[in-house]
Amino acid sequence: MTENDTYKQLNGIALAYLGDAVYEVYIRRHLINKGLTKPTKLHHTATNFVSAKAQAALIDVMKEQDILTETEQDYFKRGRNSKSHTSAKNTSVLTYRISTGFEALMGYLSLSGQQERLDWLANWCITQVEEGKITHATK
Repeated sequence: MTENDTYKQLNGIALAYLGDAVYEVYIRRHLINKGLTKPTKLHHTATNFVSAKAQAALIDVMKEQDILTETEQDYFKRGRNSKSHTSAKNTSVLTYRISTGFEALMGYLSLSGQQERLDWLANWCITQVEEGKITHATK
């Protein structure tokens, strides 16, 4: 197995752990590029993008628009169906699990070397939140 195949052996929580960090880097880079550089404001604004509610809402729109490949859907399901050892703090368990699936999808794209697809999907997500198309995201 090559280094680029490690994602195949990882459980959904491990993929989600990486995907959470990867997606947050996209968000913070985007916000900094928009001129948001004060740490507290940057953190609070980034939280709106990476909240479990926002991520679950993004998955809903992805499904409605049928933009995920079959393989991407499988990795989303792997994350969603994983048993987490942490509990949902500010949302329902279902929303938290869907959010974990979103993060696993991002982790899969990162580890599988699909940089162009990851770039496109992360930027699509940012656009959805910024244009107010994600009604479940906190503002």
